[in-house]
Amino acid sequence: MPPITKPMTRRREFLLAGVTVLGTFLILAAFAEIVLRFLPVATGFGTVQITADSPVFHFTPDREWVYSRDWDLALPNRGRINNAGYINDQDYRTNGDTPLLAVIGDSYIEAAMVHYHDTVQGRLAIRLEGKLRVYSFAASGAPLSQYLIWARQAVKEYGAAALLINVVSNDFDESLAIYKTGPGFWRYVLGADQDLHLQLFEYHPSILGEVVVSSALGRYLVFHLQVAHLWDQFQGMLRAPSQLAGNTSSDNSTRIKHSLAGIDAFFRDMVDLVDLPPDRVLFTLDGMRYPEAAEAAHDSYFPVMREAFKNKAQSLGYEVIDLDPWFFARYAAHGERFEHARDQHWNGTGHAVVAEAVLASKLLGRLHAP
Repeated sequence: MPPITKPMTRRREFLLAGVTVLGTFLILAAFAEIVLRFLPVATGFGTVQITADSPVFHFTPDREWVYSRDWDLALPNRGRINNAGYINDQDYRTNGDTPLLAVIGDSYIEAAMVHYHDTVQGRLAIRLEGKLRVYSFAASGAPLSQYLIWARQAVKEYGAAALLINVVSNDFDESLAIYKTGPGFWRYVLGADQDLHLQLFEYHPSILGEVVVSSALGRYLVFHLQVAHLWDQFQGMLRAPSQLAGNTSSDNSTRIKHSLAGIDAFFRDMVDLVDLPPDRVLFTLDGMRYPEAAEAAHDSYFPVMREAFKNKAQSLGYEVIDLDPWFFARYAAHGERFEHARDQHWNGTGHAVVAEAVLASKLLGRLHAP
């Protein structure tokens, strides 16, 4: 007679099912981790702690990085973070045999999706070798207010003889803490005197974040699937879409008034923080890039702000290159696109146009470079 078995209790059934699900999940996660380690999953750049004692935003020095985006790992690229903590193939020296041109900007200059030699700074470094050194100071998300901090570092620490500062659409409002307060950068805050003052928003890396980025699967979930922002994305889908012009909202709201005040504060602080005369500073001003886009958005936020910035800078003696005529001419001649198919940042062609515009500038003429 076979032994009599007791019927499995519901509790045991639940535990067995839980163990099975957990085991399956762990096996799949381990498999995904192994596979993803052979693919160009973004590594991140490892922002260091930014505090009052170490107030200049930069990445972890002397490390290799991998970039790609979206679920399908599009726009793969690789590069290095140099000894100073910036994305650049050169190591920076505090002195050299040739004058230093510092290139400052946000993700357009960081250019993680473009090979270094195809970037503005890479092209300029090659063309000006033996005449000028070209170093870049940039990170994604940085606004005008942060550019001042890098400009000061470039001049005081590295002895920069001249600055090239690239200005893009979201640099104006995102310099103001009322619109964005991402950690690690300096932004303008309205003081008790009703004036704008620079304030550092500190960045402290978390242990959880370090653990997540140590895993290829963790990085894929965070950087590619953006799991930390799923709720924000869902809410964004429910809101009425805003019109974009120049990769920023075209809304003509009180942002203009606030942003104009930010421009005034920026040029005020250029004098106080950056020990260079106006004729040693060149601004490149991104635009709509195509004539039809410029016509469609002529009275929206970005065109209004870029015109205000250009007028203010030129009235103070700064050189400004409006990049739109350069983009328009190249497009008319060759019909090329200046950005990636799924990303508004300049591609290699866009960077080439900007580099040619800079090489034709009065600034480089004054620095005795062709």
